[in-house]
Amino acid sequence: MKPGETQRTPWIVGVSGASGTPYAAAVLRALLAAGESVDLVVSRASRLTLLDETGIGFRDAHWQEDLREWLARGADGKPGTFRAFEERVDAVRHWGSGDLAAGPSSGSYPSKGMLIVPASTACVAGVALGLSKDLLQRAASVTLKERRKLVVAVRETPLNGQTLRHLVTLDDAGATVLPASPAFYAGATHIQDLVDFVAGRVLDAAGVEHTLYRRWEGELGGGSRTT
Repeated sequence: MKPGETQRTPWIVGVSGASGTPYAAAVLRALLAAGESVDLVVSRASRLTLLDETGIGFRDAHWQEDLREWLARGADGKPGTFRAFEERVDAVRHWGSGDLAAGPSSGSYPSKGMLIVPASTACVAGVALGLSKDLLQRAASVTLKERRKLVVAVRETPLNGQTLRHLVTLDDAGATVLPASPAFYAGATHIQDLVDFVAGRVLDAAGVEHTLYRRWEGELGGGSRTT
């Protein structure tokens, strides 16, 4: 770090292979809108999910181009919905999922914490058991051992007993277990509203300010009002 420069302290965002890549995109957009730096880890399995859900192939050699296209796409699959975020990709640093020598693999690497969005049951198991089979799992283990914030947005239904025990293990270790479960009191009228609600709850757990959804104000009928 050069004299006079401030230390870059990013949020690590891990994207696993569960269905729900629009959740990850919404979280990434909101972090960038809040002026946060991001370290991105996209697992091998999640690239298949991303291709299936959006038609976008995430390539290590062209990750900035692919990320811009991904963040611009709405939850309904429509391209070009969020063009304002294209220039903010410069605040993102990408690490290959197989790079176990990457910065986030060490506790001495500065970060504010980690958000796993979405988290598959395989990812949950790997983190709960401390397997560190790839960079995503290793970064999550480091986040736990350094007592930093770890938010795990698990996306699966139904949940079997084994996965529930793994989630309890993560909770006991200090992680926030946040099921990708959208609510309707915020007045959702579009699939993007439901996605943004879950993304907003992830950011709430991380302590990052956002305006992704209408908050409950103690008044019945608020969700049915138009704004």
